[in-house]
Amino acid sequence: MPRQHAKIFAVLLLLVFAMKAQPLYAQADQEPAHSRSGQERPGITLDPIVVIATPESTPLEITLNPKQAQLPVPASDATDYLKTVPGFSAIRSGGANGDPVFRGMFGSRLNILTNGSNMLGSCPNRMDAPSSYISPESFDRVTIIKGPQTVLWGGGASAATIRFDRLRERYSEPGARATVGFLAGSYDRFEEYADASAGTEDVYVRFNANHGHSSDYKDGNGNAVPSKWMKWNVDGAIGWTPDDNTLLELSGGTGDGEARYAGRGMDGTRFTRESFALRFEKSKLGSVLDKLEAQAYYNHTDHVMDNYTLRTPSGTGMMAMPMKSNPTRTLYGGRVAATLHPGAGNTLTTGADMQFDKHDTSSTSSPARRTDMEVWKAGLFGELRTEVSPNSAIIAGLRGDFVKAEDFRSRPANVAPYDDTRNDLLPSAFIRYEHSFAELPLQTYIGVGYTERFPDYWELIQNKNVGMISFRAFQDLESEKTLQLDVGLQYRKDNLNLWISGYAGIIQDYILFSYITTTGMMGTTTSSTAQNVDARIMGGELGASYLFFDHLRLSSSLAYAWAENTDENRPLPQIPPLEARFGANYETDVWQAGVFWRVVAKQDRTARNQGNVVGRDFGKSSGFGVLSAYAGFDFANHFNITAGVDNLLDTAYFEHLNLAGNSGWGYPADSRTYEPGRVFWARLSAEF
Repeated sequence: MPRQHAKIFAVLLLLVFAMKAQPLYAQADQEPAHSRSGQERPGITLDPIVVIATPESTPLEITLNPKQAQLPVPASDATDYLKTVPGFSAIRSGGANGDPVFRGMFGSRLNILTNGSNMLGSCPNRMDAPSSYISPESFDRVTIIKGPQTVLWGGGASAATIRFDRLRERYSEPGARATVGFLAGSYDRFEEYADASAGTEDVYVRFNANHGHSSDYKDGNGNAVPSKWMKWNVDGAIGWTPDDNTLLELSGGTGDGEARYAGRGMDGTRFTRESFALRFEKSKLGSVLDKLEAQAYYNHTDHVMDNYTLRTPSGTGMMAMPMKSNPTRTLYGGRVAATLHPGAGNTLTTGADMQFDKHDTSSTSSPARRTDMEVWKAGLFGELRTEVSPNSAIIAGLRGDFVKAEDFRSRPANVAPYDDTRNDLLPSAFIRYEHSFAELPLQTYIGVGYTERFPDYWELIQNKNVGMISFRAFQDLESEKTLQLDVGLQYRKDNLNLWISGYAGIIQDYILFSYITTTGMMGTTTSSTAQNVDARIMGGELGASYLFFDHLRLSSSLAYAWAENTDENRPLPQIPPLEARFGANYETDVWQAGVFWRVVAKQDRTARNQGNVVGRDFGKSSGFGVLSAYAGFDFANHFNITAGVDNLLDTAYFEHLNLAGNSGWGYPADSRTYEPGRVFWARLSAEF
């Protein structure tokens, strides 16, 4: 039986089991769970599709339900999901495994966590970006904190902290629940998904599995774009819950996949990951000490890329012959934290975390596996919330991170000696004022944050073969220092929701990549170097929604980012253009329908041949608009079927953030990858 058919059969078996299982309980929050009865609910209303993500709490902190589909759908990974949130965009790498960008900031400026741990990719060119290992629908909640406005989850997150979390389970009596789904679409797109749990008052087990694949898509001009992909994930957890305030959970998971890319010289033929974690939580310990948390985790990625499995070697240039590379990455980490109430109106969360990161590599030319870099991190943090009045609060945080990195690469004979170990002590801090008006349904905040970001692996080692400067990048690149002001407000009354968030920042020692293309005996090659520059950034997001007649919701959002390289008096590269989104949803107890129109302006603020480790500016880009629509209905209390079409008008367009074309597929070096044309899809989901 083919592997994908076997997975479909397994999901069908799970569906049959779920239909016979006891009714589910309402899933608990991540905070200490309340007892839940196992009694059957009168019916289940499945969540409708959301066309524009809006803040659930404040414009600073967005909380989303990843099981609630976004339009356009479906999302193949975390990048596809995040780009539906105003302010986010993506550097497309193919049909999957793109890289998220928020407010024009890329890479480790975004701290992406899954259940409190980091899963870092191993490819030196981020073919397996951290987001590519995340299947959003297998998580229960996504939390986005904009700017350097928290210190609880690691240092250096100057753009945003993004958490994908699975919430704790607890049953008040023996029971089970399950969610399953199937999706089919254009270009041989097919996915299966299952999330099931069962338990008693004292113990539970949970299981997540998904599998998906797609062939090359066609753009709006009818041209095939190399973008075929396949991926699968399996995760499980067993937990002990002797009471509502205690949790001990052991979890583990694995996954794999493959993908080919129009903009790369190699394709990904292995994306294996292994994850294990142990976490403990104990709440309501006393009047001062309220909660203790402890966590330990292990994450490992094993990535293979080559130019012969999913394509034919070009026969010319640097990639003329069959070539293969196999980098791996291993992370061990842990975190302990305590939540205290030191006086009325005060909540203090304090603790420590650590991480060990080891990167290995082997290739066709150097088949022996060797370690090229190791990084140790240890941090202390504290975050205090003080209620200064019934409607006002001050939140402040302080963090210090010690980082030690070692470069194990051999030094060529023509390069002068340099120190292959560096130690940095990096501070982070913020203070924020929040106020809710008693006479108005209005919330506001203003905050100032500072963080120092240690250069990541891709910045320190990625360009190691580009002469003396690149070999010294490990030692010479300074940490990136961001000082940023964040402001925002939200108005909620009756059926109207308005929100706005803005920022302005100064970045000292911003890490910038410059690209050089040369032509020689081996053909055309492109190399890059990293350097520090000073920069200014500003921009923001705003949105509005209004519910008419309890059924029709109109919504819109606008996002803008601006950045300047003040050393060279020119724009920073890879900044997304102005983007507006307009949506309409019609919802009843049974039926749902909606349309979504995304409008993107042209971008003429560019820095040609400058960028980041993945993308660079090729020049100005044109504006475009894309229209999508869907319709669906619930039936039999448990099921929902939804069908839609993305890019309804079959528009031919490309994003400003883009990879260069690859000659192996016949694309000129500066050509951009076009986005998919018209895509039809249908999804069946069920909850029990």
